[in-house]
Amino acid sequence: MKRIGILTAGGDTPALNATIAGAVERANQLRIEVFGLIKGFSGLLNPEVPHVHLNPLFQVIPELDAARGGTILGASRDYVASDDRETIERVVERLNRLGVEGLICVGGDGTLNGMQALCDYLPAVLAPKTIDNDLGLNYPDESTEFVREPDESSTKGFRDAKRPERPFELEEMVNFATPGFATSVFVSAQNVQRIRTTAESHRRVAIIEVMGRDCGMIALGTAFGQPDMILVPEVPVIPEAVVTRVLEILDRQKHAVLVVSEGIKDAQGNNFGAVRQTKDPAGNLQYSGAAEAVKQILVEHIGDAFFTRKRRNESADAAIFCRKIGHTQRGGRPIRFDRYQASQLGGESVDLLVEGRHNHMATLQYRQGGFVHEGIDASRLRDRWGVIHARPLSRSFYDEKRFGPSSKGVAYLQAIFSDALGSEDLESQRPLFDTGNLVRPYDSVNFHVNKRIRRLPPQGE
Repeated sequence: MKRIGILTAGGDTPALNATIAGAVERANQLRIEVFGLIKGFSGLLNPEVPHVHLNPLFQVIPELDAARGGTILGASRDYVASDDRETIERVVERLNRLGVEGLICVGGDGTLNGMQALCDYLPAVLAPKTIDNDLGLNYPDESTEFVREPDESSTKGFRDAKRPERPFELEEMVNFATPGFATSVFVSAQNVQRIRTTAESHRRVAIIEVMGRDCGMIALGTAFGQPDMILVPEVPVIPEAVVTRVLEILDRQKHAVLVVSEGIKDAQGNNFGAVRQTKDPAGNLQYSGAAEAVKQILVEHIGDAFFTRKRRNESADAAIFCRKIGHTQRGGRPIRFDRYQASQLGGESVDLLVEGRHNHMATLQYRQGGFVHEGIDASRLRDRWGVIHARPLSRSFYDEKRFGPSSKGVAYLQAIFSDALGSEDLESQRPLFDTGNLVRPYDSVNFHVNKRIRRLPPQGE
């Protein structure tokens, strides 16, 4: 194999450039050229296939920095439909004209679906990424536990459900953690600590909403920031239990800090926050208002008198405030754990292509107290109907009475974060107050990468 392509698809994460850098470094060792495809699958759908030679003369271009967040190649949420054979054939023909003999797709479940549509025509592998940490399995046979139940309210006539999980050991997890997750937890936990000081100073209740879609991994990780309660999508929210616990906390410390995952659900399985009647290009429902929904429950159940009597505010509505951490969770410099593991998975992806292990996914596995990198058949993530489900936070990781991580959840988080930060992560903050920042405009990497972009000439030239 002499030339491979690499693309980044879906939402951005802090560790994408680290994955690209790891792939390029391994390719340099094997004397393989790497073409970076601009804007994910969108670039493949463009007849010109804009691309960048990432390692001319087997040297990494200076714009590619593993410590830079996001992706120098750009990303989009466009995908190749598996049943659109005409488009797939056009895409493959363009890659053939570029001399690309194999493709690395860096992304999540949507990217995996798009990649597998190409696998019948071109060797392709997946390097995982998602801050949600929901790409993988809690144990190898988890994909067999999904069933379809009749549902007249669904246009499909059924809904997907999952049988109760079986006990499992941490070493059984398929893809222990996904690059981007650790940095997201780091940012989220810091935000919890910062918001705490306002809630504590003013005797208020803070409700902090974090990302994660239908997986509570990020929310669980914010336990490092010491919130008083954590609500996750995998455990139904029982209003009475939440109110009781909040009142206990207020009685003890006069304020409370709650972390809620954006996809939390009620006892009937309905999303707690409002669900917009739109989906993103990957087909995911866009959630909003989980924190606000929890606030309304507290306002209605606790009432104004509780706060006015204690002179803590003029009303319950004023005493309880919501904050969304938002896109800061998926941006900025990756911490050491993400930089290192992402680069290793990028290198593993190159090896999978060279070894002929196509339609595979590079994974991070936990073995005997340490991490190893392995490739698995990507089809293992699909259920019997061929659907890839988001990996849920195991309920064994969560203590429903304490509204926080269980002992097993603590062990899981310790495995990832016990050595997740390096001294360079702290030193990297010093340049923030460089006086030059006050007068120099931002120097976008897009400007420099754009000068390197090449394009396929029109057919016949």
